[in-house]
Amino acid sequence: MKTLFKYTLTFLLAVSAFKAAADTNVLTVAVFDFESKDEAVRDFGAKVAALVTANLSADPNIITVERADLEKVMGEQELGLSGTVNSDTAAKIGQLTGAKVVVTGRVFKSDEQTILVAKIIGTETSRVYGEIVQGGPSSTLPDLSAALAKKIASDVTEKSATLTAKVETRDEWMAKLKKSITATKLPVVSVKISEQHYGPHIIDPAAATEFSVLLQQCGFKLADDDSTNRPSIRITGQAFSAFGMQKGNLVSCTARVEITVHDAYADNILVVDRQTSVAVDIAEQTAAKKALEKAVDELAQRILPKIAK
Repeated sequence: MKTLFKYTLTFLLAVSAFKAAADTNVLTVAVFDFESKDEAVRDFGAKVAALVTANLSADPNIITVERADLEKVMGEQELGLSGTVNSDTAAKIGQLTGAKVVVTGRVFKSDEQTILVAKIIGTETSRVYGEIVQGGPSSTLPDLSAALAKKIASDVTEKSATLTAKVETRDEWMAKLKKSITATKLPVVSVKISEQHYGPHIIDPAAATEFSVLLQQCGFKLADDDSTNRPSIRITGQAFSAFGMQKGNLVSCTARVEITVHDAYADNILVVDRQTSVAVDIAEQTAAKKALEKAVDELAQRILPKIAK
């Protein structure tokens, strides 16, 4: 139960910028504390990050991960808001926070100049862009941060195609999935996934239904307790969903599906896997079902080719 609530806490906090999932033109950005090791700018790093976040929040094409939520999520993973963020860690940060873009950087003095350098990293593609602003003694930190945020916003908007991965449509990934299943004789499969929503009761199991639909579309035969055919493959597991947050009429929910695939004849485990997803809708129950379906879709693309062999 502690593990379940840990997953719930981590991923509920990660959907603070969930509206981005409903609008493909909007990107989610997480800004980390800038490095500021020099004595002259010792306390500037966190201030710059906060100011840049505030300025980016005003851009209609960007949704920022709230600083408080970001701190909670990263603290859960003992990563912290400060320190060096690189292409390798950006992918994990994206998974934890839902951010498509991570911004970090450095603040330092050079003679009388205050220099802010930003590193803009795509969490899905690992593509990196850099921006820099500098000012003399009369330049204030808010002004420099605003100028840097403007450059970052421009990069995020204009270079989104290289910062984010192309999203495949259902038809596209279904075509690939079917092509990957080359066996001429497919096993009979049963699906039992217990499901729970932390909130209003939701009728019907979305995860099991989605798995069954995908199996049928790929040519597998299904069996249940009333079937005369005994299944040779049994898919069992647990799924839960929970309310994330609401902005206007839009509601976000997060879901996690954990499954085990058994070979019923050999009595051994073939695959163990899990997936977490977030979805948005105007109704909490529908958003929860969509999140569960998305998690199953990701799992199915990994699992079905394995059980078809």
